Amino acid sequence: MDMHATGTIDSLAGSLASYLVPDQVNSVRRAYYYAEQAHDGQFRRSGDPYVTHPLAVANILCDMHMDHQSLMAAMLHDVIEDTGITKTAIKNQFGSSVADLVDGVSKLNKINFSTRAEAQAENFQKMAMAMAKDIRVILVKIADRLHNMRTLGVLTPDKRRRIARETLDIYAPIANRLGMNDVRVEFEELGFVALYPMRARLISTAVKNIRGNRKEIVSQIQTSLEACLEREGLPGRTIGREKHLYSIYEKMRSKRKSFSEIMDVYAFRIIVDSVDTCYRVLGAVHSLYKPVPGRFKDYIAIPKANGYQSLHTTLFGMHGVPIEIQIRTEQMEGMANNGIAAHSLYKSSDESPSNAQVRARDWVNGLLELQQSAGNSLEFIESVKIDLFPDEIYLFTPKGSIFELPTGSTAVDFAYAIHTDVGNSCVACRTNRRLAPLSEPLQSGQTVEIITAPSAQPNPAWLSFVVTGKARSNIRHYLKNQKHSESVTLGRRLLDKALASFGSQLDAVPQENIEQVLSQTSQGSLETLLEEIGMGNRMAYIVAQRMVPNAPTQVEIGNSDQQHSLAIRGSEGLVMNYAKCCHPIPGDPIVGHISSGRGMVIHTDDCNNVADILDNPEKCVMVGWDPNMEGEFSVELRVELENQRGIIATLATAITGAEANIEKISTLERDAHLSIVNLSINVRDRIHLARVMKRVRLIKPVSKVTRVKSRKVNKVIRKHLGSN
Repeated sequence: MDMHATGTIDSLAGSLASYLVPDQVNSVRRAYYYAEQAHDGQFRRSGDPYVTHPLAVANILCDMHMDHQSLMAAMLHDVIEDTGITKTAIKNQFGSSVADLVDGVSKLNKINFSTRAEAQAENFQKMAMAMAKDIRVILVKIADRLHNMRTLGVLTPDKRRRIARETLDIYAPIANRLGMNDVRVEFEELGFVALYPMRARLISTAVKNIRGNRKEIVSQIQTSLEACLEREGLPGRTIGREKHLYSIYEKMRSKRKSFSEIMDVYAFRIIVDSVDTCYRVLGAVHSLYKPVPGRFKDYIAIPKANGYQSLHTTLFGMHGVPIEIQIRTEQMEGMANNGIAAHSLYKSSDESPSNAQVRARDWVNGLLELQQSAGNSLEFIESVKIDLFPDEIYLFTPKGSIFELPTGSTAVDFAYAIHTDVGNSCVACRTNRRLAPLSEPLQSGQTVEIITAPSAQPNPAWLSFVVTGKARSNIRHYLKNQKHSESVTLGRRLLDKALASFGSQLDAVPQENIEQVLSQTSQGSLETLLEEIGMGNRMAYIVAQRMVPNAPTQVEIGNSDQQHSLAIRGSEGLVMNYAKCCHPIPGDPIVGHISSGRGMVIHTDDCNNVADILDNPEKCVMVGWDPNMEGEFSVELRVELENQRGIIATLATAITGAEANIEKISTLERDAHLSIVNLSINVRDRIHLARVMKRVRLIKPVSKVTRVKSRKVNKVIRKHLGSN
């Protein structure tokens, strides 16, 4: 037995005895001897026996005052991986919860983040799963990573850089999210030095050079702060804070600030006994030096996402020197440095979990929910990255509950934060009691009320402005499902119509014919084939031809007989589009153009853009409007009128009076007397349009009203192109 190792397990046991009962300390000791035996003959790259690593990891967890099961898992965390011992063997020896922890950590060890994005995302999902099952898994993994970072020196430069990049990208943000500031800082400092040795050396030298000049000012400020607290009879200790290399580097990089700008700020922390004293100290320092407006933040009343609490303020010191001050209690200090590990959830069952643990647990459960609704792992990692690096804003519901969201969040993000169903059915919002657009970025402190409607559904346009992972993945998930079912329905109707032209219908096609077509098109099921047809990726006409090989002679495609045309109902949703070039409305003769990936696009039958393919049964479908068609359709009007004061208002009144909605108005002035106004309006059908046009004609100054059809414009363009 290596005496050095025994000494260390004994010293660890001594430290553990300060907060664990003897039985628990003995269990940790037993796990150590088990690991030592399992790793017998294995060595670290540094030449030390392998067991020194698990022991070091356990020491890190001991400093965090973690429970005995986490410490046992730390001792055993490489056993499954590196020796022939199975999870079952560990379960028999140490019980199932330790075995589960070890298994969770082993799974995380297999994660290699430096691979391609897709693989990295897959791994990230595994990590989320492990964290969600038991958050201690990630704490053991963080301690394991911390010891690896401390001993990076023995690795090859390539491996060192890979591990450092992974630590900065993944582990430091997770430590931050779990409130473990000390660990985060150490990850960042070690990672920075390993990844950018030259930059780290430069900044480090610059900091050392400046330190001498700062010493005097720091002690002056500190003395005046301490004297101020004493005068007010407020007990507290004041610490001058050093800026860390990585945070200096990040600020220089992201905020484009010079080194001297960052270092000109002096930072202090005042630690007191109670929350009440925090606010009294704030008053005292504000009377000592003038506070900088807009720089005060109260994270005690509204803690950060990771449970961090403090009062932050910036003061103008002597000679205008900026002084940043954080004021917090001893408990908050412990919480800020160790986060979720500060008061371990696992010490006794009757203690209620702290604020930070509840938040961390919520975050992890949120990850799990994201993972289930994200379409693929890349989508998931995009969502998680947003959630890992938040600058939060705090919002209130009308009843006073607080929600925190990343900066830039909109009412749609807020709705999804409340509940997926609220997000899916939101139609409008009120911020601070006034109606506001759903896309407007929210500000911290606003009260947001979401207005929902049972029939509402997410709008694809929301994806362009939402910022939270939860909103994005839920909208995508909903739209994917909706588009799928709409495509299947449209595909079925298109195929039935195509079959009708062969004198058949889908229900009459023998099963073996369907099977044959499915294998020819390598589709797994009829549903996926119908979806492909509805999306415009396959031609219904060709599929129908294959389904009815010995069909009777085909009915003439150009047949205008309405029984063979597909009725457009307006409820087809995402897979039915109305062409922007000719703006078809109910009552217009129309054709359907099958467009790959978009489904069907409806044009008027005299639209130039479909003139070339009108006779092609693969690309064009005879369609007609359903007599019960309801909805609003966009149409363009061109109005020639005499210039008069208020004429646009008169025009708008006439149009809205005819129950049509104006989307946009643009004026082209021909000369001083005559103007041409282009209008985009919404109408129900041709009869409604005729009524609107009649109303507009009755306005005295109006000389001409015409409906704009792009084909006229196209002819002019073609003529022009032809003449060139």
